[in-house]
Amino acid sequence: MNALAWNCQGLVISSYSKMEELCSKLGFEGFIAVEPRGKSGGIAMFWKNTDNVNLLSLSQSHIDIVIKSFDKGEWRLTGIYGEPDRAQRHKTWDLLRNLSRDANLPWCLMGDFNNVTSRADKKGGATYPNHLIEGFNNCLQDVELQDMDIIGHQFTWERGRNTSQWIEIRLDRVLVNAHWRSLFQMSKVYNIEGTPSDHSLLLMIPEQQIGGSEGCSISYAP
Repeated sequence: MNALAWNCQGLVISSYSKMEELCSKLGFEGFIAVEPRGKSGGIAMFWKNTDNVNLLSLSQSHIDIVIKSFDKGEWRLTGIYGEPDRAQRHKTWDLLRNLSRDANLPWCLMGDFNNVTSRADKKGGATYPNHLIEGFNNCLQDVELQDMDIIGHQFTWERGRNTSQWIEIRLDRVLVNAHWRSLFQMSKVYNIEGTPSDHSLLLMIPEQQIGGSEGCSISYAP
């Protein structure tokens, strides 16, 4: 089951019927969505085989499902939209810690975490605050999640391209626990650039064979 994660800036869908229409146009069979508040926010997940997906939990910031694979058994996929307000960033860390309490399955998380793990994750602009880097890394250590390497361009968000104010940051990522990593040892994550959003798209291929994507996690940003 290949999976896509994309922060679609400007794509605000406020009704079930419009979401159902989008699901059909994208070629998926099922979806779960949390509607945006006002004209921004919201998160949705699409998939192709409705018999293989069970919802665990959801909120304005996440959708958590269990996928039943024919050859790999059950594993967990969580779509994340991290808290954009730096002063409230701890809410994302608390969410990850709470979700990890049920992490007895192979677990993969994808999305825009709105945080970086090191200064190398940001190019241009002001220096990223140390306390946010340390807070995020402490959270990842607590929940025992590994940050998967990205193949391709290392930054996933940008602003001010080809100007003196050009900033690039790796905000979008794929995190997995050791159980998932051992189950999908050949997995790869690719950065797909050139999208109409200010975020690039991440393609995660667990089995290292490019084909039709069966799952999609999309977060709507301000």
